[in-house]
Amino acid sequence: MSSTPGDRTPLPTAVPSARQLEYQDWEMGVFFHFGIRTFYEGHRDWDGKPMPPERFDPAYLNCDQWIVTAKRAGARYAVLVCKHHDGFANWPSASSAFSVAQAAWRGGKGDVVREFVDACRRHDVKVGLYYSPAEWGNPTFEDEAAYDEHFLTQVTELLTNYGEIDILWFDGCGSNDHTYDWPRIVAEIRRLQPDILIFNMGDPDFRWVGNESGVAPLPNWNTTTLDGLQGSIVARNQPADQPRWLPAECDCMMRWRNWFYEEADVETVKRVEELMGLYYLSVGRGANLLINIGPDRRGMLPDADAERLVEFGQEIRRRFARPFATLADGTATETGWEYAAEEPFYLDHVVLQEDTTKGEAVRRFAIRVASTHGGRPITVHEGRNIGHKAICRVPLVAARKVVVEIIEADGPAVLRSVGLHNASELVHHH
Repeated sequence: MSSTPGDRTPLPTAVPSARQLEYQDWEMGVFFHFGIRTFYEGHRDWDGKPMPPERFDPAYLNCDQWIVTAKRAGARYAVLVCKHHDGFANWPSASSAFSVAQAAWRGGKGDVVREFVDACRRHDVKVGLYYSPAEWGNPTFEDEAAYDEHFLTQVTELLTNYGEIDILWFDGCGSNDHTYDWPRIVAEIRRLQPDILIFNMGDPDFRWVGNESGVAPLPNWNTTTLDGLQGSIVARNQPADQPRWLPAECDCMMRWRNWFYEEADVETVKRVEELMGLYYLSVGRGANLLINIGPDRRGMLPDADAERLVEFGQEIRRRFARPFATLADGTATETGWEYAAEEPFYLDHVVLQEDTTKGEAVRRFAIRVASTHGGRPITVHEGRNIGHKAICRVPLVAARKVVVEIIEADGPAVLRSVGLHNASELVHHH
């Protein structure tokens, strides 16, 4: 028996907040790693190489280009790296001598966070701010109490000067041996921004999937416990074994190994077919997908990455924007749902969503089709969780009927939506 978290006996369901359900409906976001590292080719996390702030000079910074590109891909939220492990602040932070205020850019008067947030608002994209609690090269980091003050000062600046923030994305890298006063920090975050969603640390509202490949396990339950989280660092004052609704987010890079822009790896931009694979293995398993692009030294998205992101969005829409039948076209049954048609139809995807307002109930389900020339319905797919979404890809088949059968459930299971798709676009001649 495998011991991956997804394979454990599912916990009794927790119940999501309205805000968590809203987050899950966003489904896809774009991550932007941008900062002093952008201007130092070949530097790596924690390498200790100096990166003087003067060199930060994105002369053509255009956050509208970033956000419009993300939106064209179908992303509903965006997350900007405000401060990475190197400590460089993308806003003029009062508690740092290593920020845009020390940069050559705009004579030290620029503010990337402001331009990013304004662009998100202009284009109706939800705002996420990434903050690395750990900070190499800052001597204060060794003094935990003093460093808590620095941490709180910076987070307070981000949460008071830029209007409503939807996500505060905490990166746990480098924090394993460091103790933060999470109860105090989280209380202040929640006081400043009551509706904010916290990722991964302190008092999380959603969780890291456990890898940076962009893939979720199967099954991928929304209910977990704090002690069951991979790679998350949480407040000690919370019951670690209490079931909590913590949806998973899959983060990954558009390129092979760099989160920040580099000149050296433009040929590693992922192809659309690989991006679609990630989509099936993240959104298709009920997780959110957060895909990263490093804006370049102009302050714009590199052409290759931007074009690929838009092509990716076009392919998602080509496959899934036009179901030929939905929940309302079929009939609810005691064990699920079915759809029948007079004339045969081609089918290669079934997209299911569970109504999770009261939690998730479905533990196992199957999709069966009645073929065109008689016999009993045959099983074309068996699944575990439905949760927010299950994209079930099946070999192209000509059918007269589709049956969605919920085989095992904890309590009453309600389908929120069903979509039948023929992404092959073949037309059935009968």
